[in-house]
Amino acid sequence: MSAVVEPDHRVRLALVGAGVIGTIHGAVISELADRIELIAVVDVHLERAEKLAADHGGTAFTSLTDALQAVDIDVVSVCTPTGRHGEIAIEALEAGKHVIVEKPAEITVAKTDEIIAAQRRAGTQVAVISQHRFDPATEVAVAAIGNGELGRLTSGIASIDWWRGQTYYDSGDWRGTWELDGGGALMNQGVHTVDLLVATMGRPLEVFAYTGTLAHERIEVEDIAVGVVRFENGALGVLHATTAAYPGLSARLQVHGDRGSVVIDNDKLTFIHRTPRESSAEERAYGNPASAINQITEYPEASGAAAQTAGANPGQLAIDAHRRQYENFLGALAGQEPLRVDLETNRQSIAIITGVYESAKTGRPVAL
Repeated sequence: MSAVVEPDHRVRLALVGAGVIGTIHGAVISELADRIELIAVVDVHLERAEKLAADHGGTAFTSLTDALQAVDIDVVSVCTPTGRHGEIAIEALEAGKHVIVEKPAEITVAKTDEIIAAQRRAGTQVAVISQHRFDPATEVAVAAIGNGELGRLTSGIASIDWWRGQTYYDSGDWRGTWELDGGGALMNQGVHTVDLLVATMGRPLEVFAYTGTLAHERIEVEDIAVGVVRFENGALGVLHATTAAYPGLSARLQVHGDRGSVVIDNDKLTFIHRTPRESSAEERAYGNPASAINQITEYPEASGAAAQTAGANPGQLAIDAHRRQYENFLGALAGQEPLRVDLETNRQSIAIITGVYESAKTGRPVAL
């Protein structure tokens, strides 16, 4: 298959995994029905595949192998448990297909590298879902950093303060396992916020961390992880991820520099102060919240003010973020724009997370 798909070609897509995440992808595909045709839905539980196919189109199958033999497919979207991403993605790549894979690409750097090798052999495109890079708040933050408006980056904080009850982990045999989840609060829930830390702070070099399982039973993985990260630009980062923060709070990213700061809370810009390159930062002996000048009124889309005025519901906002990444993928297939989140990009986040686990096990810093 050519790595480029004609812009006026309606992409034929097979969706593998008809669970919660697969359902979100199905909704996105329906919204992009003028550009994507859902041709196949694959799930080991045929009834789940049949239900999603009834809602969004396509023929139901119990294996990707069967789907590849039965219908003509351009793209395979992988929405299985994390520990099965690699085998599905590689099968699709070996068949010459383009691939979209849910976050994270795999549960280890080595398994991610196997997908990268398969992609290079195939010569096709692979995108890893990191939909929060496409949030307006993230785009504002990345643009401010790129323009030098935060000055030299000094520190970043990624904190995921969530709650998952015991019933959540008991709802599936794969949940909370190293084999299929690849980790707990950090790998499963925290990966998006870790990805945003990388998107804003740059290449990570080293991590040191502790983990624990303090509020849940019958799981192999952590429900709390804390760590520190050293970045190539000299900045330092703090990681905090938990599914043991009752009743569940927010996912929050803070990025600080010597000319400005950005705070994103639950995907919304809640604070930004930036100093344009051509201006001088006001000299202050001390700074405090009372004297901080918050410039978020300049960004109604990023702060959520525009969506609130329009009455948008949270579920649709989640679908919108996925749709923006799908649109980037379609643009990349057509040769109209670069792919914004590829395997190598996602590999850095996986390296941080697996580095946290290795550091917690050995009690030593881990070079990434």
